Amino acid sequence: MPYQQKDDILKEPPSSLKIRPHFQVLDGLRGIAAFAVVLFHFMEWIYTEPANNFIGHGFLAVDFFFCLSGFVIGYAYDERLKNIGLKQFFKRRLIRLQPMVVFGTVMGLLAFLFDPFADYQHQYTVAKIIAVFVCSLLMIPFPAMAERSFNNFGLNAPSWSLFWEYVANIFYGLFLVRLPRRFLVLLLVPAAYFLFHTAYQKGNLLGGWAGDNFWDGGVRIGYSFLAGLIIYRYNLIIKNNAGFFGCAILLSLAFLMPHFSFNWLSEAIVVAVYFPLIVSLGAGSALPRKTLSICQFAGNISYPLYMTHYAGIWIFGNYLTTYHPEGITLSMIVISATIVFIVFAWLVMKCYDTPLRKWLSRK
Repeated sequence: MPYQQKDDILKEPPSSLKIRPHFQVLDGLRGIAAFAVVLFHFMEWIYTEPANNFIGHGFLAVDFFFCLSGFVIGYAYDERLKNIGLKQFFKRRLIRLQPMVVFGTVMGLLAFLFDPFADYQHQYTVAKIIAVFVCSLLMIPFPAMAERSFNNFGLNAPSWSLFWEYVANIFYGLFLVRLPRRFLVLLLVPAAYFLFHTAYQKGNLLGGWAGDNFWDGGVRIGYSFLAGLIIYRYNLIIKNNAGFFGCAILLSLAFLMPHFSFNWLSEAIVVAVYFPLIVSLGAGSALPRKTLSICQFAGNISYPLYMTHYAGIWIFGNYLTTYHPEGITLSMIVISATIVFIVFAWLVMKCYDTPLRKWLSRK
């Protein structure tokens, strides 16, 4: 899962910073998308038939992250990477992303070992558990856990999108940052073809997280990251007064849209056209001061929330399939767990992620 915050903008003299605005609405939208992912992961356990899931397209939040990533990476580094150098760029990206990869992996290991509702831990040798753990820390896809649908990262499933975020960052640092913008548009054409072809072939754009759909993740980030970068390069920012709440409603509609007979086409259009439009609107939207704190809070916890919630989701899924709670009991479990996830993400952000990144940056 691709995330950038204020610390992606390199430190400059105050005079330079005055002309480098921070897109607070986009921060808030990133928080909305992270919340949609959490809710989708709950609901996909409850509604095994996607058409019955009211947030059945919540997984498309990842494609929004990818598009947002392309825009913000371009904004933060297009004019600066030549000054700081490639090595410093990769260091900064590691400092931004890797601490939560490590934390999410450790959480996933603990949840796997001590899940009170699972009984398959004994089927894994110590050597295999260590191998899965090390591969997850090093961002090496290793779909070896059958009980977890052969996730590429069985201990922390959302890491699959971080793997592709790293790949996109490498391509950006080595090639895309120096590529004229007209060539980015040319690259977008085959990327769009593969996006629509994959959606048509698979019936959706859900892939990328498991061994048998691994390359779907490359297709998804290939288009969306380029689209976000093009929005920045061509300054395709739409000035508007929708504000955070207006943009948040528009974004949420994509996750809440029903399944259609041509589901593959609707998802591909959302990713190819609708999400870039929302990024353009979010970047150009005016933000009243009364919603500034909401956007800051949502943006700050979005990455920790995304990278820590799935350990609890596995426990929830195993509990659900063992005890089959229904009605108000099930609703209260989901609501309570979601609140716990959000509070925990805030604590992780305050006590671990932000302090550690500051320390690493000083070093």
